[in-house]
Amino acid sequence: MALAYGADAVYLAGDTFGMRSFAGNFSREELAKAAQLCRAQGVDLHVTCNTMPRNDEVARLPQWLSFLEECGVTAVILADVGVLALAKRYAPSVKIHISTQASIVNYQSARAWHDLGADRVILARELSLEEIAEIRAKTPKELEIETFAHGAMCVSYSGRCLLSNYMTGRDANRGACAQPCRYQYALVEEKRPGEYFPIEEDGRGTYIMNSRDMCMIDHLPDLLAAGVDSVKIEGRAKSAYYAAIVTGAYRHGIDAALAGVPLDPVWRDEVEKVSHRHYSTGFFYGQPGQFTQDARYIRDWQVLAVIQSCDENGLATASLRNKFAQGDEIQLVGPDVAPVTFAAPLMADENGEALVEPRHPQMTFQIQLPRYAPPLSFLRACRENS
Repeated sequence: MALAYGADAVYLAGDTFGMRSFAGNFSREELAKAAQLCRAQGVDLHVTCNTMPRNDEVARLPQWLSFLEECGVTAVILADVGVLALAKRYAPSVKIHISTQASIVNYQSARAWHDLGADRVILARELSLEEIAEIRAKTPKELEIETFAHGAMCVSYSGRCLLSNYMTGRDANRGACAQPCRYQYALVEEKRPGEYFPIEEDGRGTYIMNSRDMCMIDHLPDLLAAGVDSVKIEGRAKSAYYAAIVTGAYRHGIDAALAGVPLDPVWRDEVEKVSHRHYSTGFFYGQPGQFTQDARYIRDWQVLAVIQSCDENGLATASLRNKFAQGDEIQLVGPDVAPVTFAAPLMADENGEALVEPRHPQMTFQIQLPRYAPPLSFLRACRENS
């Protein structure tokens, strides 16, 4: 989906050494296939190796890094200086990207990583645009700068929170954060066990550590002006639909910024049609603020089907994800296909029989679309999806 919707690079993890241990990560066979797919489409592949490895893990790193070299991976994303040294030795043709886990917040740190062999630094999320511009001005031109532009933010310094480890035994620095910052908290007095007093200030709510999501799609020209070479979209624990829609929106946003023209609002609206928390602009323009009322996601749209094939007249074969019926108001969106709203027509099953309502998950059916849509396009509906 990321490739189809316009990504220049994708980042992922194998089944070890990555900072998202609960994501559906890649086996060796899957990673090799991903590398081949990216190579065929001229897209870079970055593999995360950004945990802080212990002694027993370090012993396994040379074999893993050699495997990444064999796969033709473009870059390895790391945060540990020992991993960098091993990568230079066992994966010499693979570029070195320094993870946001390294919390790079100044030009001297960026320079030091470059001196050690880094090709790119992924800056800490906590920086302002002015700070990024200064880092760009005071670092070697060949050192690339990447920053997160969209996705969840950490209430602590990115990835360095100990709450999860303390409360659940799941270490955020090992990719296993339980996100206790999203919990609803209350005050308990020592001599009154079981009596919960709400933690409120001016009635704002009790989600006292709940950070907003970052969204910079309205400010991509400012990121370009600051000297950023690459914008990163969080996506490793998200759905394929999320990866597709947000990638497509930012693809159009970056292209518009480079052309010096405003972003068409139809693409800007796409970031509102994925599961997300209330948006902010991160730390780029100052403190992002927190949303203290609840920790729920905004989920106003539901995927109905994925387009498998389509002829030039718009007659498509689709795979069902959620039920809908003839007459329902639905929307088509796809790779470089602006959203089109239409009433669902009478459909047909695999045998060509009339179908009013496809019901069975993953079933294939035929539907007449209002226009041609490439494979991996979506049918969706505006409906609460929590």
